[in-house]
Amino acid sequence: MVTIIIMALALALLQIWIIPMAGALIINIKSMPYLLSNRDKEIRIDPASVSARILRASTNLQESLPAFLALATLSIIVDVDNTMYAMTWVFLRFLYLLVYAAGILYIRTVIWLGSIVCLILMGLALI
Repeated sequence: MVTIIIMALALALLQIWIIPMAGALIINIKSMPYLLSNRDKEIRIDPASVSARILRASTNLQESLPAFLALATLSIIVDVDNTMYAMTWVFLRFLYLLVYAAGILYIRTVIWLGSIVCLILMGLALI
């Protein structure tokens, strides 16, 4: 379970920081001063762009990651085997990023629902 928690945190690092920063540098090297600044001014991103979709997927991950980390940590403490649900959640969240970035509508929602079901099943296993 610890390995899966580390994988989830690596996904968060990749999705929240590395991909947006790399994308900004690849698309526009002039954005480096902005990335190194206090970010007092907000930059404008086309809402239909891949960058904007990745940022929205990142925000979505930030909403469900705390619940996952809490459930995974409780699984370790209580000694409940939630490995299958946890690994499925990490896989679905990675898949969600790819599908969201590609702009695939309905499959994205099904993947998101699957990740929520994994969280619910992790919680039920702790009862």
